[in-house]
Amino acid sequence: MNTRRAWLIFAVGSFAYLVAVMQRTSLGIAGVAAADRFGSSAAVLSSLAVVQLIVYAGMQIPVGVLIDRFGSRVLMISGTALMIIGQVTLAMAPDIAVAIVGRILVGAGDSTLFISLIRLISSWFSGRAVPQLSQWTGNIGQLGQVLSAVPLAWILHGYGWTTAFLSAASLSVVALTVVILCIRDRPLASVEHHRANSLRAALDQLRASFRRPGTQLGFWSHYVTQSSGTVFSLFWGFPFMVFGLGYSEQLAASMLLLLVGTGFVAGPMLGLLTARYPLRRSNIVLAIVAVMGAMWTLVLLWPGIPPVWLVGLLIVVIGIGGPGSLIGFDFARTFNPLRSLGSANGVVNVGGFFASFVTMFLIGVILDIWDHVRIAAGQQSDLYAIDGFRIAFAVQYLVVGVGVVFLVHARRRTRRAMRRDEGIEVAPLWVALARAWRRRQGS
Repeated sequence: MNTRRAWLIFAVGSFAYLVAVMQRTSLGIAGVAAADRFGSSAAVLSSLAVVQLIVYAGMQIPVGVLIDRFGSRVLMISGTALMIIGQVTLAMAPDIAVAIVGRILVGAGDSTLFISLIRLISSWFSGRAVPQLSQWTGNIGQLGQVLSAVPLAWILHGYGWTTAFLSAASLSVVALTVVILCIRDRPLASVEHHRANSLRAALDQLRASFRRPGTQLGFWSHYVTQSSGTVFSLFWGFPFMVFGLGYSEQLAASMLLLLVGTGFVAGPMLGLLTARYPLRRSNIVLAIVAVMGAMWTLVLLWPGIPPVWLVGLLIVVIGIGGPGSLIGFDFARTFNPLRSLGSANGVVNVGGFFASFVTMFLIGVILDIWDHVRIAAGQQSDLYAIDGFRIAFAVQYLVVGVGVVFLVHARRRTRRAMRRDEGIEVAPLWVALARAWRRRQGS
């Protein structure tokens, strides 16, 4: 464990995940180009991103089961190959229907990479390194967003749609090659029974994982933290800044890089906090959600066009949600045995992406409805007006609010199980803080 070979596995797996994130977010900088190429309504255009997330989220549990049965290596190879086919299809797409097929393939391939890598980390590393490497995985992967926001955007604007997406596909060819050459599922000396001996056994492990309150807590933690940043970076942030706020495309792409920079700063810090205070992980999640909600309120209620510094601050805050969502996988790791960790991670990873595609689709629907209202009132059509975005983005309060309710319920059940099975009593945060204050005063 924690050997040189383990670090090579981590490096190669992280590169493959980085490339997968680039494929996932490549449409985020192409929203304007997609509108020009396919000429569809906001709801139809949002389906390009939504269908990808639906497939991604829908594949998480089956992929988790397959990881428990066949191992991470097989799934990473298959997924990377699917992304190559998907991006080539999108590059050549003559209409929106073919483009959607391409994004379905990208979503299916992308769905295999992250939870396969999280499983590899648990197989090749031990101790406090595991939660910290999980955070670094998210950070390194987000460099893929830099690739889509800078060089891929430059190729798109300079050489066109087809060249840009074929270039993206070619990088996945490199990733596929190094995965085939380097990735192995576990150390040779490992004695852990790491695979189910049949799909039936893997499905039994899935059912057991799903019933565990800790797995459900991980699901809702991922649900409430990831969706806002994903929706913003994957599709609606770019049109919001270009059409709603009047930014240039270059400025909007640069603003999206703040999400990545935030992750590099916040990720290691959250990893250390998670390792140091494992019984307060849900408090960290709820604090992140509260700050994100406060920032969205400030931006949406700002009179007129919010200043650039405020939008930048919003992006920084929602950028914390990305590494914050990885706390959900730490819940899965600590409340499930390694043999069923693929299934547990798959369950958790559904959370944020389910919230994301619901939110993303509802934003497109609300923008269309609001534009029809404007037209019916005798005003000129303006699909991406700032007032429409204010109303559409407010749907996040409903989607995330539902998740917070279920998160609190899952936390109560998890703490009851810990008290019953392990004798661990987790006091409310204010009680723990009061005790710590009294101890400090006494010393």
